This record gives sequence, structure tokens and C-alpha cells, in this order.
Amino acid sequence: MNVHLIGIGGIGVSALAQYYLSKGYKVSGSDLVASEIIDFLKKKGIEININPKSQIPNPNQARNPNDQINILPDMVVYSPAVKQDNLELKFYNQKSIKCLSYPEALGELTKEYYTIAVAGAHGKSTTTSMIALVMAEAGLDPTVIVGTKIKEFGNSNFRAGKSKFLVIEACEYDSSFLRYKPKIIVVTNVDKEHLDYFKTFANVKKAFKSFILKLPDDGFFVFNKDDEKNSKFKIQNSKIKFKIQNYSLRQLEAKKFKKILKVPGEHNISNALATLQVARILGIPDKIIFNALSKFKGTWRRFEIKQGTAGSKKITVISDYGHHPNEISATLNAAREKYINKKIWCIFQPHQYQRTFYLFNDFVKTFRKMPIDKIIITDIYDVAGREIKTINREVSSEKLVEKINKKNISYIQLCDIEKFVKKNIKSGDILIIMGAGDIYKFVDKF
Repeated sequence: MNVHLIGIGGIGVSALAQYYLSKGYKVSGSDLVASEIIDFLKKKGIEININPKSQIPNPNQARNPNDQINILPDMVVYSPAVKQDNLELKFYNQKSIKCLSYPEALGELTKEYYTIAVAGAHGKSTTTSMIALVMAEAGLDPTVIVGTKIKEFGNSNFRAGKSKFLVIEACEYDSSFLRYKPKIIVVTNVDKEHLDYFKTFANVKKAFKSFILKLPDDGFFVFNKDDEKNSKFKIQNSKIKFKIQNYSLRQLEAKKFKKILKVPGEHNISNALATLQVARILGIPDKIIFNALSKFKGTWRRFEIKQGTAGSKKITVISDYGHHPNEISATLNAAREKYINKKIWCIFQPHQYQRTFYLFNDFVKTFRKMPIDKIIITDIYDVAGREIKTINREVSSEKLVEKINKKNISYIQLCDIEKFVKKNIKSGDILIIMGAGDIYKFVDKF
């Protein structure tokens, strides 16, 4: 079977591409830009077109039978970022080739496995990774599709397992998770996120409730009791037969996790407690659970610590994906807790104009109380296909810094950051590079 993936460089779609490859399918893909994920997939033997608008297959053109890109696929999977007017997608639709969005394709897989789905505004990538590692350590051999790269899985966002278990990260954007059929659902928290799609927080909560109610009678709903918003679901009623379980930082195991976890912060203790709850449902002994989590090294761009240099000065560089006010708060507070007496710098790139617009006041409140010595906020990362031009004109990083109005927080253009930091940072300082856009590329510069 030939499968072609449009937007193959996306963190979810790239994992699905590896799944199809592991099943022996011929896999090809396309994307608008090259990336390290694209390079990773190419090394696995997947042929990928970059900027495919000029490379749409011509059915009348003679083809090399060995060139799998030029063979029309049996199925096409496209990223949620790909719109219906995409030229490549339109071409395949016109050829009556089966075309599925990433959530639809992943949803089909969830029907074939005993699926554990981790949802939530924050922490779902780390929690998915933790659950997968514990299950692998226990010999349950899960297949894993997650929105980050895991060191223990060969620095990949995919693990091919041979058992009945599938562990996935379930994103709420575009109500994608409503396509899935899990047996266990974990909700780490619910927050004002993806308001460009949901518009109101009430709609966010409504989507999560719909997702949870998809559980079968023999399913399990595991939720974070510390998250007050979760308690407003009022899921419990006489018609529900699936089991409801919770976890909390107040339980005794939290103290043990604080001692043994290599990843800092209360949010990671909470993620570990969620993992503990799921692992116990699966019958995994506590000894295996705690041992596996004590070895967890963290994931790509989630408080990822590296040793770096700024000219001749030796510094510690932390790469972090945080882009929501609550994620920023969790990461920066964890950094201060870990590096009590160190000077900490943070370069933050806001992600998406609409998110910055809808959460503007939340960003202001968050940054005003952060215990960080120097914060640089740079230009907003423009997310292709998800922006509204009128909003782009109403919000900016300059306006955000002006509203925060603190001496230690300034706006610097992206092109000037490297020079400024290298000139002013001192040996031994901590540099946090934060955001969900392309800001992570600065990690290599240090």
C-alpha cells in the first residue's frame, strides 16, 4: 500500500508516517519547508518533496517505477494545517483517492488497539511520554504516537510496538480528539487555549466533556483533581458506567516523585502522578513505575538542558516549548527553583497573533510576576493558515512589553537577539529559549 502525507514535517503527521513505514507500507510526503524532522524521516528512507506546489503529480507524465513519489498513492493523509484549497490535496481529491486528515487517520488506528489517550491544555506530551516509558519498562510493548521526541525511543516521536496497546497524545485543537476511540482518557488540565478555534472557554470545556463521554462502559477517565476547571465537568451521573479516577499533588506519592524525578517543577510531579494512576489501572507494579520514572530524561523542547557557550563564556541553555501563560509560569518557576542563586535569562517568542490577542492580559499578569532576571520578548511567530489580518494589526510584542512595564523585560527584534545576548550574558548564567515557533533554532547558536 502507498501512503502519501501532506505536511509530513508536522510533529503528529511525522509520527504517523513512521507508523505506516513500520507496517511495510511505501511512504512518501511533502511539506513547504525543510526541517530537522524532515531530515530524520529522509534518513528512514521516506522520499519527501519540499514546496510541492510545483511538483503535483501529472498522471500523463512518464514515471520511473522506482520513484514512489511519482506513483499515485492509495491513501493520502494531510496535516490539520493543510486547507481544502491546497493544490496538492485538491489534485488527489479530484483523482478520487482516499484523503484523510491526521485526526481521521489516527482515529482509525485507535479503533484497532486498546488506546490510551492523553489530553489537556498543558503537559500532555510529557505525560504521554511517561506513560509510554513505564509501559515499555513493564513489558507491555506499546505503540506510541506523541507530539515530541523521546530520547529513550531513539530521539523519535514514534515507537513501534507489537502488543494491543496504543498510547497517543490527543490534541483538542479543531476538536481533533473527538475522532478517537480510547479505552483510557487522561485529562491533565483544561485551560483557555486554542481560542482562535473555540472562541470561548465554555466551548473548550464542552469539547473536553464530549471527548470524555466517548469512553466505553469498561473505560477509565483519569483527571487532575488539582485543576479546578476539571471539577466543573460534572461527569458523574447515573448513566455513566466507565470508572472515574483522579490524582493530586496532595497524595503521598508526590513527595517520592519530588525526590526521584530528573525533570523539575510541580507540573512534572503532576504528570508523573497521572502516569502512576494509568499504570496501576494496567496492573503495573509500583516498583516498576517508580523505577522507570526515575530514569526519565525529559523530552524534546520541554525544559531540555544543554551546555553551551556565548563567545568564550560557558552558559547553561534550556530549550522549552512553552507558549501559553500557564506553561510559561510553570517553566520559569521550575527554573528558579532549580537554579536558586543563578542569573536567569529568558528569550520568549509569542506563538500566533490570535493566541497573543486572546490571552494578552494573561501574558501581562504572568510576566509581571516571573522571578527571572532578564526577559526578552521577540517578534510574534506567524502561524500560516491560522491568522486573521485584522488581529495581526491589533497586537504586537512591543505592545505586550509596554503593557507589562517592567525594567527587566524588553522587546528585541529576532535578528538582534544573538548579538545582544552574547555581549551581555555572563559565564555561569542560565539562558532559557522558549516558544513553539522557530525560536528553538537559537539553541544551536549557543
